[in-house]
Amino acid sequence: MDILLPLLTLVIGVLLGVLGSVLVGGRGGATDLDRAQDTAVIRDGLDRLHDRMRDLEHQRVSWQSTLHQQVDEVRHSTDTLRRETTALASALRKPQVRGQWGEMHLRRSVELAGMVDHCDFSEQVHLAGPDGVQRPDVVVHLAGGKSVVVDAKVPLAAYLDALATDDPDEQRAHLAHHGRQVRAHIDQLSAKSYWRALDQSPEFVVLFLPAESFLSAALEAEPTLLEHAAGRNVVLATPTTLIALLRTIAYGWTTEALAERTREIHELGRDLYSRLGTVGRHLDKLGRSLKGTIDAYNSTVGSLESRVFVTARHFADVADFDERIEAPRPVEDSPRPLTAAELLDAVAEERPELPDPAPTPSGVAPLRQRRADLP
Repeated sequence: MDILLPLLTLVIGVLLGVLGSVLVGGRGGATDLDRAQDTAVIRDGLDRLHDRMRDLEHQRVSWQSTLHQQVDEVRHSTDTLRRETTALASALRKPQVRGQWGEMHLRRSVELAGMVDHCDFSEQVHLAGPDGVQRPDVVVHLAGGKSVVVDAKVPLAAYLDALATDDPDEQRAHLAHHGRQVRAHIDQLSAKSYWRALDQSPEFVVLFLPAESFLSAALEAEPTLLEHAAGRNVVLATPTTLIALLRTIAYGWTTEALAERTREIHELGRDLYSRLGTVGRHLDKLGRSLKGTIDAYNSTVGSLESRVFVTARHFADVADFDERIEAPRPVEDSPRPLTAAELLDAVAEERPELPDPAPTPSGVAPLRQRRADLP
């Protein structure tokens, strides 16, 4: 690149020199003035060419400097990425770090599924199992008070070894080892029997693999891995399938909450209906008491008019009293009878021995007749 531009300049200069010689030689009868003019024209063209080539050289130097800078940045980014990848691969080989990384992806999947923290799922729950205290990564609470355990401690050492080598034979060997590791972890999860430590839990455990490639590599090495896991009550789930599973669980939560609210409304309606019947019985008792009071009052008024006031008026005539006693007036109104079917049924069931009241001036039918007329 550094030799190409000067060489190109030299070639163009030689060609221009040859062209000038031809032009000058072709004009054998030309005067010195003509030759001088031709030489000036050629020199002017060479000067312009030189200026242009110098500008191109400056641009080439600037472009080359920028290219070197970009290459250095790419090299630096590649080195940084290589170091970070190496550090990540080394960290993921540690069970504790690998478990935390899996739990982080698991929590992210749970959040994407719309599960509410500390309500629909719990993290790091301590369970009393047959082999002592167990601590699954996440316990997802299902509708109806049930729970499902999710584990994220999948082994990845062999898978990382397969990514670190370029030898196809070594890659196949490491991937086969990865499949065997996942199979062994399935057996370990199945042996823990988390569902026995939870009162209402389906008999399976979800094994969460933080990336789709982890499961696909294991299935490529162990084609019967899904059947093996299902036979041991372990469900293999990646972020995609886990989100679908958890959203189904969240839908079950919503449906269960709606059903619970419906049951609550039903119970409230039953209580309200029962209490309305109690109020109806009290109202009927109050109405009968009021009617008895009115009848007693009217009887007393009639007795006063027919027995007491006759003698009192005769006494006033004999004693020549100016003031006359005003007789109390009887009460003509009566309590309004019950007409609602619910209240009538409640009264009839509570007090079947009560007789039907007589027809009222408003034409309301007696109690049992009104009940018989109801549909």
